[in-house]
Amino acid sequence: MAQPESGKILVSNRKARHEYTVLEAMEAGIALQGTEVKALRQGLGNLQDSYALIRNGEVWLVGAHISPYEQGSYANHNPTRDRRLLLHAKEIRKLIGKTKEKGLTLIPLKLYLKGRNIKVELALARGKQLHDKRATIKERDVKRAIMRGEE
Repeated sequence: MAQPESGKILVSNRKARHEYTVLEAMEAGIALQGTEVKALRQGLGNLQDSYALIRNGEVWLVGAHISPYEQGSYANHNPTRDRRLLLHAKEIRKLIGKTKEKGLTLIPLKLYLKGRNIKVELALARGKQLHDKRATIKERDVKRAIMRGEE
């Protein structure tokens, strides 16, 4: 069987960078069941409206939807279950301190392959106000116009 290409993005949270200002990003492993891995490799995941929280010294991914695997049997997974993220204790302690700050949250940016493993890009982020979102859109439009040679 052929090895999958490394670094392939399986699912991305496209709205995240529009809704939040990303302050810091990190890589985390994710504890998945077998049918979840197969479903993700088919692109059957959704990170929209998902977030991470720290519960009992562990980091959990909440609200991520991984559709059931079509060829799965009675052992298929629950699509919206909470999934544990795998981080070192030092990283978790750092996140606990950061998330206690007002307005900071943990959001997943993407799920991707790294070798044979599925990883999550987790971001420490602050929510954007409406005027910040408008400024971002305007900035992007100006850059696009410059690239086309317009002014």
